[in-house]
Amino acid sequence: MADEGKVIGAVTTSSRGMRHGSIVDIEQTAASISHALQEVAEKTNSNIYQVITGIPVGLLQLENAAGIVSIADNGKEIGNAEVKRVVQAAIKSAVKDDRDPIAFLPSGFSIDGKNTVDDPRNMIAHSLAVRGVLLTAPSSELHNINRAIERAGYKNSFFVPTPLAIASVALDEGERTFGSIILDLGGGTTTATVIRDGQIQYANVDAEGGTDISNDISVVLSVSKKDAEQLKLDYGFADPKLASKNDKFAINSVGSEGQQMIDEVYLSEIINARIMQILNRIGKGLARTNSLKVPGGIIITGGTSLLQGIDGIVANTLNIKARIYQPDQMGMRNPSYAAAYGIANYVYRMSDIDFLVTNSIYGNSFSGKVEPTSSENNKNLKRTESSNETRTEEAYNNSNVARKSESSKVENKKESKTGSLKDFFKKFFD
Repeated sequence: MADEGKVIGAVTTSSRGMRHGSIVDIEQTAASISHALQEVAEKTNSNIYQVITGIPVGLLQLENAAGIVSIADNGKEIGNAEVKRVVQAAIKSAVKDDRDPIAFLPSGFSIDGKNTVDDPRNMIAHSLAVRGVLLTAPSSELHNINRAIERAGYKNSFFVPTPLAIASVALDEGERTFGSIILDLGGGTTTATVIRDGQIQYANVDAEGGTDISNDISVVLSVSKKDAEQLKLDYGFADPKLASKNDKFAINSVGSEGQQMIDEVYLSEIINARIMQILNRIGKGLARTNSLKVPGGIIITGGTSLLQGIDGIVANTLNIKARIYQPDQMGMRNPSYAAAYGIANYVYRMSDIDFLVTNSIYGNSFSGKVEPTSSENNKNLKRTESSNETRTEEAYNNSNVARKSESSKVENKKESKTGSLKDFFKKFFD
């Protein structure tokens, strides 16, 4: 939770009811959501009613979308209603069965087939057209997420593409423009997302993550999963070369009498074995698309990146420069907060036209600010038009199908804030 650009509260809590990034038990997931939001409400002395939810790259699909509407034979000033109509026309032209739109990123609005503008409101036109990229997700997955949030006692305001949210905070302008890879080492899955020209170019998802590492420790050392997770955090290294055989710790193995002493090297070898399997699979997908040559290198996020030596392992295994990102906000200096902080930042930087486009998707369920802005306000988080737009969409969606089989199976965005973060978040918090 944030206020006036500063984080005022953040919590972490264990997640139940999910497996490999998907909900498998709505009630357990709802309980986890409720626990986390109640904790942050108490921590910040606030009442929370609505949330904004990130959608992982594994659920996303990109589609080119275009729409055109008539304004008036004699010309008429464009308002919010006309913008919503043309955006909805574009979305309708591209959305597929069994998928729902979660975001639309306009590359530009066209006035009478001539001038392309970022915000057409208050301009006189006979017709209005728009082109852009539509991001969709499976209807069933979105239903489960919304239902879990509702069961927890809250309302989901809208969805945000998590990779773009992370990119808004973890990458600088050059990295977003010329190309970088966000490697999110999550608990349930590991994802590698290539960002170029402020947009998703390719994504690879591996259905293993930090939980699988903990499970390995649990099985090999015959300890509970809870103890295995703690051992990983307290004594584990991603690179066994950084560990020491002289540094030992006691464990309570199931079926053993008394405690056993284990050294850091042995534990770290268990951890490293799973990490290498994940990285090798991720690397093959990145190599096939020539993505490992991006100038920005790899930016590592997610809870598993807390393991010491992970950046060196990634860099050496994939032969690319790598660094770990963690938010610089007080109370969030941990890579596991990258997605949450990114989502808050992404929404904070949305312009009025972004809110209006979002309102076109979510309708009355979204209460964002959509009043016209003055001409001096720049537009932010808008995708720049690209001549290879179709190739990008096809490459990403083809890789999406391929990685699902394997794993089981914008910044041409101009700097502008259309009001304080407090003004926006007060719509959701008291």
